[in-house]
Amino acid sequence: MSDTLVDFDEVLTRYEPVIGLETHVELGTESKMFCGCSTTFGAEPNTQTCPVCLGLPGSLPVVNAEAIESTIRIGLALGCRIASWSRFARKNYFYPDIPKGFQTSQYDEPLCTAGHLDIELDGETYRVEIERVHIEEDTGKNLHVGGSTGRIHGADHSLVDYNRAGIPLVEIVTRPIPGAGAKAPELARAYVTELREILLALGVSEVRMEQGNLRSDVNTSLAPIGSLDWGTRTETKNVNSLRSVERSVRFEMRRQAAVLDAGERVVQETRHFHEDTGSTSSGRSKEEATDYRYFPEPDLVPIAPDEEWIEGLRAALPELPAARRARLKQEWGLSDTEMAWIVNAGALGLVSDTVAAGATPADARKWWLGELARRANDSGVELTELPVTPQQVAELAGLVTAGTVNDQLARQALDGVLAGEGGPAAVVESRGLAVMGDSDELVAAVEAAIEGNPDVADKVRGGKVQAIGALVGAVMKTTRGKADAATVKRMLEERLVSS
Repeated sequence: MSDTLVDFDEVLTRYEPVIGLETHVELGTESKMFCGCSTTFGAEPNTQTCPVCLGLPGSLPVVNAEAIESTIRIGLALGCRIASWSRFARKNYFYPDIPKGFQTSQYDEPLCTAGHLDIELDGETYRVEIERVHIEEDTGKNLHVGGSTGRIHGADHSLVDYNRAGIPLVEIVTRPIPGAGAKAPELARAYVTELREILLALGVSEVRMEQGNLRSDVNTSLAPIGSLDWGTRTETKNVNSLRSVERSVRFEMRRQAAVLDAGERVVQETRHFHEDTGSTSSGRSKEEATDYRYFPEPDLVPIAPDEEWIEGLRAALPELPAARRARLKQEWGLSDTEMAWIVNAGALGLVSDTVAAGATPADARKWWLGELARRANDSGVELTELPVTPQQVAELAGLVTAGTVNDQLARQALDGVLAGEGGPAAVVESRGLAVMGDSDELVAAVEAAIEGNPDVADKVRGGKVQAIGALVGAVMKTTRGKADAATVKRMLEERLVSS
């Protein structure tokens, strides 16, 4: 059965949304959190396991020091307090993807607490408070075979791959975020986007959402406007794209409003997000902390990071995205709006790398936010997924600047680059796209345009110089866009205006 939905704008006339996000980040360490098994993505199922990550009797875990360092660096970048004493706990639950019957995580004594992340959205700044950043181990991966949804309901049988079990996983938990109103879906997406940029800057994870390196549990609730109490929340699990984060909040707001309008109550539960429809469906009732029967992990000693070490990590933090944007905005001479266009298109890194490869900021923006953004939109992919590099875009811009090609020919060259035919210069040569110079062929095309359009030529001779545009167009058509329009205009003026 499909859910009853309320129009989004109507939701906001009666209800106030509150959102919260729990974002899971697989760290890019070479080995797992408590053993030496490889973390390489895509290996054959169950080939990257050992007695420790499978929880076999007699095996003992050893903490991955790099994972602890990466977690502290994330906490510092988010302005968190770093605990002087922290320890692991056992989170007990029984799922097939948990080989030990418990997950080694952190509970009441996390490594990082009380941070924040400021998000700029449409000229407003929203402060998202970070409740905690803690380190744990990832679970295995279930594969449900048969059925139409890929989920356990309706499947013929299930398989489990434990290669992912034990990979270091950082969980970043926000406090509830009220007051966003209509911007709640966009704010959720903007927060995860900014968080992803920070993690990339820190170099702690590849944060490839399609591989599960970064996934978010999105909490959404509604309360009547003016109510002193927040509504009952639902938790949409493992949302693995930025677009889907926004869509999941939007859908849950519309669904929950319909439930409340009908006089019913929202059930506190986990829900699944469906990429094809943008909808969510019921998963299971949401457990409380007591259901997991947390207790301190007896096989691991507490973590007590040295203050001097923490300060050394703080001093070595790279330039973070907000500071980088401010610097580039000034260097490129952009307005706040122009910088927002670049950021909202997800093109800041691409534009920056294109400028670093030799293009002007104006040319880099022109290609990424114009022609390439259009092609990405037509293909339904992100800009970063297009098969063209910033270096190739800079090369293409350089060919235009040098007069080797014009914009029209450059777009044709881009077709070849995207088709895998090579770099821009190679495509221009192989396709014969270079601009036609002041050659005999071009002279012949100009003369043919004059002879073929005598009425227009007479108008130009008679002083209506603006009519020359029609002749320029005729030459460009004859040469299939390979002539330089300015050169053609000059040649026509020499023959018609100066005579």
